[in-house]
Amino acid sequence: MGEKVVAGQFDLSDRNRYRDKLRRCLKGLERLLDDKRFDRPKNLMGLEIELNLVGSDGMPRMLNAQVLERIASRDFQTELAMFNLEVNIAPHRLGGRVFDRLSEELRTSLAYADRKAAEVDASIAMIGILPTLGRDDLVSSNLSDVDRYTLLNDQIVAARGEDFRLDIDGVERLTCASKSIAPEAACTSVQLHLQVTPGRFADVWNAAQAACAAQIVVGANSPFLFGRELWRESRPPLFQQSTDTRPPELQAQGVRPRTWFGERWISSAYDLFDENLRYFPALLPICDEEDPLDVLAAGGVPKLAELVLHNGTVYRWNRPVYDIADGVPHLRVENRVLPAGPTVIDVLANAAFYYGLVRALAEEPRPVWTRLPFEAAAANFDAACRYGIDARLTWPRRGRHSGTAEVDGVALVRDELLPLAEAGLTAWGVEPADRDLYLGVIEERCRRRTNGAEWQAATFHRALEKGMSREAALAATTRRYRELTLLNEPVHTWPVGLPEPVPLG
Repeated sequence: MGEKVVAGQFDLSDRNRYRDKLRRCLKGLERLLDDKRFDRPKNLMGLEIELNLVGSDGMPRMLNAQVLERIASRDFQTELAMFNLEVNIAPHRLGGRVFDRLSEELRTSLAYADRKAAEVDASIAMIGILPTLGRDDLVSSNLSDVDRYTLLNDQIVAARGEDFRLDIDGVERLTCASKSIAPEAACTSVQLHLQVTPGRFADVWNAAQAACAAQIVVGANSPFLFGRELWRESRPPLFQQSTDTRPPELQAQGVRPRTWFGERWISSAYDLFDENLRYFPALLPICDEEDPLDVLAAGGVPKLAELVLHNGTVYRWNRPVYDIADGVPHLRVENRVLPAGPTVIDVLANAAFYYGLVRALAEEPRPVWTRLPFEAAAANFDAACRYGIDARLTWPRRGRHSGTAEVDGVALVRDELLPLAEAGLTAWGVEPADRDLYLGVIEERCRRRTNGAEWQAATFHRALEKGMSREAALAATTRRYRELTLLNEPVHTWPVGLPEPVPLG
């Protein structure tokens, strides 16, 4: 949702015109695909990280406008709520010491942003859901003062027609209502982009869908919301429920939610854009002056503005992206599965695992999606989000055996998927030192059966055992988390619990 839009009202003619433009855009995309107009392989990856602003007390700070003014860099942008920021890293070619280069860039950018945030008594926190967020923090008055967020909120609320109901049953159960989409802002993620050719798009997207659960098993980092311990990765159910335009009656009819895992393996990027048009009404029916078919007829490259905008309001965990660079169109798979944090080295370990695994799965002679029912992949994602490091997943049997089996998620990652990720990074041309360092972080998480969510939960319970109240324990856990992230040591090395106070005298 980075598009610049202006708040306003829509009438029936706007929606009819927009639907017509969407169809023309889809036809334009089809012609671009048929005519093979897309960019050649460049092995390009991109990275975005959503961030939180917190105070020295561990509580959220609603200061993103002030912090962004001080940062004064196009690499940093607003996000949905006033306690959110986003940092965007320029595309890099996969290969060589790419992850070390990214590490240096990220650490430099985040340290600079942190210094600027300190000028208004705030700091940067990379965490899937800030544990200290309260219901009063996630209200419409705390949405960023940006037209596109106001307009998006108004349109989703109007489509819903009633309060949004949150009901997440995990370690504990949370039930509450919201009058806006503001609870979505609690979800801060890492978004991994991979530019692919149309011919490879379906294989890469299918591979990314199959890999989702494994990403969460080792990368979960969002166990708390509104003071309750929920799923190990609570972002997906929260995101779905806080953006759900369907009242209960439409949910009962099986109408698809806008935050969506999907329902089938695909054979082309076209399949996903076509589904978006067929299943999801427009939220922001803003029409561009360009006629994509006229542009194509004149030999140009259309922006497909309506298609791009509509695609940004369908929240797939692996989203197709159409874009233009240097006058040439290209396609990307945007992986939105991972939570932010805990540290830069953890983020890049998660990225290395993803890029290596997706490459290897996409090139297997017997692709996993020909052996794993899509429903099983969706169920795996749900199980991984619920149970994190302790999840059990369904996966195709190895060797000559046919069918699937239920396996321990950590064992699957350690014994089968990490070797695939290693082979995939080697195929990308990543240097062994880079490959081994970052995949070694994933291997150690598996060996110790820990990740960010496990550390947060264990530290929180240690604080409770010391007699702290729930609120104080969450705040102390958040402060300790923030202290440890500054060291940039991977989360599997963090000591569980709070440090003992230093005696006076």
